[in-house]
Amino acid sequence: MANNSIYSGGLLIVVGVFITIVSDSGSATSLIPAFIGAVFVVIGLVARAKPDWNKHLMHAAAAIALLGVVGSLGSAIGRSSTGWALVAQITTIVVLGVFLVLAIQSFRAARLAREAEAVPSST
Repeated sequence: MANNSIYSGGLLIVVGVFITIVSDSGSATSLIPAFIGAVFVVIGLVARAKPDWNKHLMHAAAAIALLGVVGSLGSAIGRSSTGWALVAQITTIVVLGVFLVLAIQSFRAARLAREAEAVPSST
């Protein structure tokens, strides 16, 4: 999951910078995907460096992804976004949504593996 965090973060950084350049935006809000992406890259790199923290860091990343999806969705709908802002918001929703699905699958697989280890074999 650390790699997924780094890849998702890198993609969000590219999206934020790209949208800011092509829209010729002077506003820092166009870089919001890049800011979120930077957090994901840092979380992924720390998780690689400190494997003992991986579980906690990936849960934090999943929580941030959920907040990002809800925030971007709320902003896209509530502000009736158009143009490049809408592209940035939809891309953020998709990237973080995919990350969140992968995180949930990973958490579930880890839990099932722990439960399987705890069950004594009947041989």
